[in-house]
Amino acid sequence: MNLENSTTGSHAKRLGRLACVAFFAAVAVTAAGCRPDQDPTRVASWSMIDPAQRHAIGVSREPELLNVKVARGSRGLSPSQRAEVVEFAARARAADAGNTKLVVAAPAGSHNEVESAHAVDEIRHLLSEGGIPATSVGLEAYKAHGDRAPPVRLAYFRYVAHAPECGHWPTNLARESQNVPYANFGCATQRNFANQVANPADLVEPRTETDRSSERRDTTWGKYVKGQPTGAERGPDEKGSADISDN
Repeated sequence: MNLENSTTGSHAKRLGRLACVAFFAAVAVTAAGCRPDQDPTRVASWSMIDPAQRHAIGVSREPELLNVKVARGSRGLSPSQRAEVVEFAARARAADAGNTKLVVAAPAGSHNEVESAHAVDEIRHLLSEGGIPATSVGLEAYKAHGDRAPPVRLAYFRYVAHAPECGHWPTNLARESQNVPYANFGCATQRNFANQVANPADLVEPRTETDRSSERRDTTWGKYVKGQPTGAERGPDEKGSADISDN
């Protein structure tokens, strides 16, 4: 019997057994990682503590549409249509963070093309009165595709907040020995906040600032350059003194 061949064969068997043990250990770890009762907010020894990370609020942009029917022979919008446009403009202004446009699309090549052009002019005037500047309004044309009275379409993108789903209880809190935030911790607060936020656009980006008061800033800067007090002067009625001397 060759001693070298015997030693080599025994070594190969040991390596084979170690490989099998490593394989089954990896399978066990993978299976444990796929357990349905495992807390997804805990990975190894790391845990997300902030509820905003554990139960994040999703924000998406969805279109808001308004179709304004324009009949042949009409010379503008009806009173009810003007009210609808004014209300639509108010919603667009409230939902906008200052970085999106309101699009007005008019039909082209239709039987009511001329009437639609008059309606678009009136819509632009109503939007301007509603506080939406002309730079925030886009004009487009679309094909009617055989429709004898296609509408004038108004559209803008609004932000929508999606609340997280709550009710995940993978562990028994009475036997929680790690003293870390449980899976459902903070979810109700995040869900209520997502349902109550007035403008979900504030969760994505800050709103644009309004124009500064140039008149007051120029006056204050001029006094500062001259070394004068920059505060407003007080009249005699605004000045007073207190006598704290003993009588």
